[in-house]
Amino acid sequence: MSPLSLAFLVILALTTTVQSHNITKILAKHPEFSTFNHYLTITHLANEINRRQTITVCAVDNAAMSDLLAKGLPIQTIKNVLSLHVFADYFGSKKLHQVTKGSTSTATMYQATGEAPGTAGYVHITDVKGGKVRFTPEDNPSQTDTTYVKSILEMPYNISVIQISAILNSPEAEAPTAAPDLNLTSLLQREGCQAFYDLLTTSGAIGTFLSSADGGVTVFCPTDDAITKFAPKYKNLTASEKTSLLLYHGVPVYNSMGMLRSSNGMMNTLATEGAKKKYDFDVQNDGNDVTLKTKVVTATISGTVVDDEPIAIYTIDKVLQPRELFKGAVVEADEPAAAPAPAKKKKKPAKKGAAADEDAAAPGPDGDGDYSDDETADSTNGGGRLVAPLMVMVACFSWLIFA
Repeated sequence: MSPLSLAFLVILALTTTVQSHNITKILAKHPEFSTFNHYLTITHLANEINRRQTITVCAVDNAAMSDLLAKGLPIQTIKNVLSLHVFADYFGSKKLHQVTKGSTSTATMYQATGEAPGTAGYVHITDVKGGKVRFTPEDNPSQTDTTYVKSILEMPYNISVIQISAILNSPEAEAPTAAPDLNLTSLLQREGCQAFYDLLTTSGAIGTFLSSADGGVTVFCPTDDAITKFAPKYKNLTASEKTSLLLYHGVPVYNSMGMLRSSNGMMNTLATEGAKKKYDFDVQNDGNDVTLKTKVVTATISGTVVDDEPIAIYTIDKVLQPRELFKGAVVEADEPAAAPAPAKKKKKPAKKGAAADEDAAAPGPDGDGDYSDDETADSTNGGGRLVAPLMVMVACFSWLIFA
């Protein structure tokens, strides 16, 4: 193999490792699947699909979705049914027609949720005569009319989106399910949020969270351990400052994890309303990790208590400290001292005829530019992530050619 060919393969390997997919955007290009796409979004299955590395989505057209919706199933049950249409393995068109021994069984997202009893979350795939491929739910062997129609998109071996002829009918998936607990008071008392809930109730800030729940609210709950470590600082705050701090951990809109990963930027909080100061923080992500930056502290989302519209509660590993309350005490300790300004050199007398050139020359950096922390961070971090991989690829390319 020539050095040039080998270099190309190295670059291809580096670029394909970061390949990702977005099922909502994929299906948006095909209006005949708009209803299926809509229900993937409102059931939050789209977010789960986008997080998976190897997956097959069996989409059905709007007519087939109408048959499902005519049953009048609650949204949680519809989620179970659609979960059965998402396989935890890659099946492109070629693989479907080359199933080993003509038949195989694959696990679905319904099986992965733990909601499916026994093996009810499995689907049989059969390559039948005449070039057809049939799909049969484990708990409904009499369903033999659902077949492969066409391939919508294939990204081997990341995601395959195919069309099947009808909804997979599963008695277990369509069985009545209990509605999720969306009582904010009870939700905040579990999954490591008890200490934070106690502070909300003793301060009276819980009322603001509860009044926001119906319209949508996102709560970032510091873990019990994070609250314990922060206790000395919390005790030194006034009553109004304690309330502002606690309200700073709530956002007055619902944000799913998928939304947080895709919508980086500043967020207003429950503390913002009626306050003279901003009380906002910056949401950023690095891969699957989502961080909240206040310019005083950076906290990372460590878990999900609930993500079911209109309420989302996430645990975070640190207490969020707004710069409006802690700037003076924290920034001095965390930021390095500014470097002394360089001494100005004496200007040499200009030679005749050179004055115009010196007047036209741009002045060098003198440390007077007013650049915000955000701009500096963006140019450094964003540029670093882009340049570093390119430098690696160029280095590999050059070495292989000239070696």
